[in-house]
Amino acid sequence: MLNPDVDESCGKLMPSHPLSGLNWLRVGGPAEWMFMPANVIGLSEFLEKLPSSVPVFPMGAGSNLIVRDGGIKGVVIRPGRGFNHIRVEGAMVTAGAAAPVSHVARRAAAAGVDLAFLRTIPGVAGGAVRMNAGCYGEYVADVLVSAKAVARNGEIAVFNRDGFNFGYRQTDIPDDWVVVEATFEGRTGEPGDIEEKMRLQIEKRDRSQPVGKLVAGSVFRNPSGGSSTGRVDDIHDLKAWKLIDRSGMRGVSLGGARISPMHANFLENDGNATAADLEGLGEEVRKKVLQKTGIMLEWEIMRVGETTSSAI
Repeated sequence: MLNPDVDESCGKLMPSHPLSGLNWLRVGGPAEWMFMPANVIGLSEFLEKLPSSVPVFPMGAGSNLIVRDGGIKGVVIRPGRGFNHIRVEGAMVTAGAAAPVSHVARRAAAAGVDLAFLRTIPGVAGGAVRMNAGCYGEYVADVLVSAKAVARNGEIAVFNRDGFNFGYRQTDIPDDWVVVEATFEGRTGEPGDIEEKMRLQIEKRDRSQPVGKLVAGSVFRNPSGGSSTGRVDDIHDLKAWKLIDRSGMRGVSLGGARISPMHANFLENDGNATAADLEGLGEEVRKKVLQKTGIMLEWEIMRVGETTSSAI
């Protein structure tokens, strides 16, 4: 049981807080508790005092998330306004965890720093670091200099790039640690050239992905490929969407969930889907792909929480 009397200088703690409006797929039950820290110190003090038996789940923009219908036990931590800063100093760009990475790319471009690949990535800086987000052959692992995180016990730690052990869509950051800030280094160039690069990437995205729908990020990891982590065996050229196509699952529906007809590695919510619809359809895709190709797809989108409402 939590003590709801949290010092306002630390942040705001709210019981039974709805999560369906805080993720891109618009599904899921409530958080048992939601904590919105005011700043890094407030977050540190809150976690230091929080009983170790209480689970913690850091949440960003919810752009790569299926929150199950029963909600999330423990405390969901969602950094807000105190974590949305962006500073540019030379080729270095420092962003708070809640800063949308599309904004980071635009601010960097205006200063002549090329972080253009971030422009089309959904989500915020904290999640992008945790997931080693990337597209068009570039990844956070390529540009991250350092990041600051608050550990489950409240300690504040700073890691350089090598401390994260980046892999394809993953890092070694503990699940209950909260990334609060990241510093990136991009190539310098002419702002106009970088803006044009971003414009072309947005056009490419809009032609190939279901923009404007209730979708999240890519549903499944590519079985081999795409991540620039520097390892010689890290070559990912077999695409999940091609395997889904080959299995005949493009456009297939379950309840209010559908595999996007535009891009087979996206799940769409028609406005009436439950988390169970989305996850169930994803599992059906995995079965069909395994039957047709012998390859078991791995989930890329995170599925979190409880399956039944009685859990919270």
